Amino acid sequence: MPYLGEIAALLTALFWSATAIVFTEASILVGSLFVNISRLILAAIFLLFTILALQLGWVVTSNQIVNLALSGFAGLVIGDTFLFKSFQFIGARLSMLIMALVPGMSAILAYFFLNESISFIGVLGIFLTILGIAIVVLKREEKVSSRYTVNVAGVFYAFIGAVGQAVGLIFAKQAFNEGEINGFLAALIRIVSAIVFIYPLTVMAKKIANPFSVFKNKKRAFAYTLIGSAVGPYLGITLSLVSIKYAKVGIASTLMATVPIIMLPMVKYYYKEKLSWVSILGAFIAVGGVTILFLR
Repeated sequence: MPYLGEIAALLTALFWSATAIVFTEASILVGSLFVNISRLILAAIFLLFTILALQLGWVVTSNQIVNLALSGFAGLVIGDTFLFKSFQFIGARLSMLIMALVPGMSAILAYFFLNESISFIGVLGIFLTILGIAIVVLKREEKVSSRYTVNVAGVFYAFIGAVGQAVGLIFAKQAFNEGEINGFLAALIRIVSAIVFIYPLTVMAKKIANPFSVFKNKKRAFAYTLIGSAVGPYLGITLSLVSIKYAKVGIASTLMATVPIIMLPMVKYYYKEKLSWVSILGAFIAVGGVTILFLR
């Protein structure tokens, strides 16, 4: 199918935009760590049934498993846990805008670990991405109707989340470079590995709880988590891996990085935020920087 990778990347950006909002609401109600592990378990169930129903097979090498497991730890445990934490402090839109740093971080990591070069134009793209985010973070002029304000802790959490997801992307690409692997299976391995890593963290943080009792008292949180699990880690992660498989990583990452722009009308409709021109300009500059970085 022509442009399968590009279409998958655009759908990923759309799904991640919607997921950011529903997971923000769920994290506020029951906490970011609990939401993270709950949505991973739900997504793993969705993926397992999909693989069995479609008889997709289980062809995977040991090296691919290792790389996908490391990708799951970096991207889903470290990256998403800190991202969800940032949702509670600065909201979905600003958190996802900071996540636009992921492609630039991936390019820098690829330079050191995959021997991929970065041109002057690429450096310019990274600079513009950082500039766009800085404009929004440092010069934000939202109206009082906004539920969130710029918070140092929230910005820091989002930054750590971006680092985690960038590292996860490098390991995922390594797995696909090893050989053919189905996108649903790759997503399942990442998610199951993340569950294995994150469960001890929930125990140590004393955040583990009976999900039935928690969600029984927080039915809205369950609804948000269920919707987010289907749209995000199930469809979103799978499509992101499909996009990387069938399209150039740069083009796929660029299209997936349009989340901050896609979210502008979403937060205006859902949260009734009156967005300033500064926020809109910053978002477009940041995404423009990503575009320059990868379409150079």
